[in-house]
Amino acid sequence: MLELLQRLRRLETQVRQGGGIERAEKQHAARKLTARERIAELQDPEAPFFETGLLVAYDRYDGQAPAAGVVTGLTRIERRPCVVVANDATVKAGAWWPETIAKILRAQEIAMRNRIPIVYLVDSAGVNLPLQDGIFPGQYGASRIFYYCSLMRGKLHIPQIAAVMGPSIAGGAYLPALSDVIVMVEGSGFMGLGGSHLVKGATGEVVDADSLGGAAMHTQTSGVAHYRASDDHDCLKQIRRLIAAQPEPRPIATGKPAALSAETLYELMPDDPRLPYDTEKLITALFDSDELIEFQREYATELLCAQARLMGRPVAIVANRRGFVKTAAGPRIGGIIYAESSRKAAYFVDYANRNGWPIIYLQDVTGFMVGTQSEREGIIRAGAEMVQAMACAEVPKITLTLGHASGAGYYAMGGQGFDPSFTLSWPTARIGVMEGEAAVYASFGTEIEKYRALGQELPENLNERIRKTRADYEQWLDSVHGAARGHVDAVINPAETREILGFLLEASARSAS
Repeated sequence: MLELLQRLRRLETQVRQGGGIERAEKQHAARKLTARERIAELQDPEAPFFETGLLVAYDRYDGQAPAAGVVTGLTRIERRPCVVVANDATVKAGAWWPETIAKILRAQEIAMRNRIPIVYLVDSAGVNLPLQDGIFPGQYGASRIFYYCSLMRGKLHIPQIAAVMGPSIAGGAYLPALSDVIVMVEGSGFMGLGGSHLVKGATGEVVDADSLGGAAMHTQTSGVAHYRASDDHDCLKQIRRLIAAQPEPRPIATGKPAALSAETLYELMPDDPRLPYDTEKLITALFDSDELIEFQREYATELLCAQARLMGRPVAIVANRRGFVKTAAGPRIGGIIYAESSRKAAYFVDYANRNGWPIIYLQDVTGFMVGTQSEREGIIRAGAEMVQAMACAEVPKITLTLGHASGAGYYAMGGQGFDPSFTLSWPTARIGVMEGEAAVYASFGTEIEKYRALGQELPENLNERIRKTRADYEQWLDSVHGAARGHVDAVINPAETREILGFLLEASARSAS
């Protein structure tokens, strides 16, 4: 675990540098803060910043698109949970990559789902033109951003504040235009459907950028912007003032501390993902030291369902036990979902939903049980009941992948495709349809058995395909690989899990189904 964490920290440090020191210094020379400096000044002192999609696209485009050129996440501003989207102008002048669109959409979805304000810190040169085919068209292309802006403004009434702190060009100008309030920075902020060069080429008109779309023009003449700021610091101060005018925030819950230290979690996960660990001990280190009320403790014990508290907030837990477990039906393999555990989970999730308890899935699942007996017990129908209960629950759902997340069990345990409020993973997480060895046997089992039956060695070309399959699956199952493709909101440090879950529960307190 510590080795995986060290690798993760090195990578995160590298990605957070954005376009590098020289480009950051160029921002400073232009009297502009970097995206991360802006967020740090905007948020409350000591407030958490839960960054979503930090590792997205880090391993694509020859490393030229760290974090896809945009910083997104949740923090507290004037004691209120808020979503922040900040273009990183040190990465190709804040231009939009295909993954930039996905990150902004995810941030907007978080704001809509949880009914919390969203702040856009705009500083972008617009679409990365050589990659426009993956950015401009399609149902989930750039236009989807403006669709979400429109829904938030006209239907959902989610506060949107846009700060134009650099360029906001062409279609990108509709993002601030569809917000509730626009603050523009004098001298650096620009909004226009075309820049001065495009205007000259299209109409022959010669005009400087400030006259065309600067802060003074838009606050005094066009009326497009509402407030003018003298610099970045003044702009961020004005945003804080606007957020402070929102309804009073709810008190921050505290509750009892966990019975075990956070560092205990480092020791719980085995080096070999096939080995068991103590799920109850893990829960004791994450949740408040109030008594855990386990639901149907002696029935289908391979799946743990329980009521608990996290920083004083009541929650429901659905967790896979690992290793061999004893049940009335005989010994079972933890991490596998049987017909009984499916029905147990379905009933418990419905029970939690009716009581308004947020559901936390602690996911370490290798799939549903297969075989004659399982099919005769109606595993397909039972699994469908579990999936439906999870999908239709209207309370906030947070999914934390600890180890395996394989097969349809991954879906049933709050998988990303079922739209949980947040998805997290530990560095030990392995998300994929199956493990590498299972994939090898599924792909080449017939050939392997044929050669074994003949008492022959496997031919080299078959061995090479087997080696490649193992290597591919080892790469695909890696937690960092999944985070780089947006399969989770974040890979987190186990020792920080309790605080992160507590903040996300706070942020989702007004969640809408």
